[in-house]
Amino acid sequence: MKRVPYPKVRQVLVMIMLAVMLSGCLEWLRAYQTYLQLNEFDTHFEIKSAEDFTLLFKHPILISDDFVNLSKLQPSESIPLEFGKRWRYWFKKVNDQGELISPEINFFFDLRFNRFQRLTAFTFSPLFLQIAPPDFIEASLRSIAGAKINEEKRQLRTNAEMIQKTNAKLPLKSAVIAQLGEPLEITQENGFEIYRYHFMLQTTGIVAGYEDRALNAVKLTFDMQTQELVKMAGRFAGLKISINYRKYLDQDEQTL
Repeated sequence: MKRVPYPKVRQVLVMIMLAVMLSGCLEWLRAYQTYLQLNEFDTHFEIKSAEDFTLLFKHPILISDDFVNLSKLQPSESIPLEFGKRWRYWFKKVNDQGELISPEINFFFDLRFNRFQRLTAFTFSPLFLQIAPPDFIEASLRSIAGAKINEEKRQLRTNAEMIQKTNAKLPLKSAVIAQLGEPLEITQENGFEIYRYHFMLQTTGIVAGYEDRALNAVKLTFDMQTQELVKMAGRFAGLKISINYRKYLDQDEQTL
């Protein structure tokens, strides 16, 4: 029998140990396996971007139950398809009391699954792209490869040396406000304005003890001089996302 060189054995053992530490359950193991696919992004993924933004999974691993087990939240809608199903998560703008505002402002995420319940597509709606432009979503996804893993907190932090760059323009505050409306609160800090919004997830069910995950807080940071959106941070269906857009610009910019 052919003997595997020691370095390769060690690498495999390290990967298995990381997977166990990250997982603790099968959904985390599948999430980790999907993370590994990002090292060969174009082999495993495809992007389609027009009015919305869709990430296609060529070799899907995650299953529908993983999203419920990890987020503790059911989708807003489950729509049967000829060869699978589509889940939609609706997020609707609310005031400080959690009441829907009028006129309604909302965005959604779509998850498409095949007949084997595996995730084949993840779509961001047009309104979400106002605060997370397509070029920056793609750059951040590609930059996850090589990200530093915090096993205890189950977090990924991008490696500065691996960040993908883009020549895309940063959104202007006037354009963002035209779509999202006025925020709940505006604060100023070191030459930046921070706009705070609340969006309530419309869901068919929440696991007891996780009711707070339905409320999604979004913070948008604008440069007071240029009026550009430079950072977006929020929690969406239990998933925390923070993107410093200036890190992805293909030019020398001051970062937050």
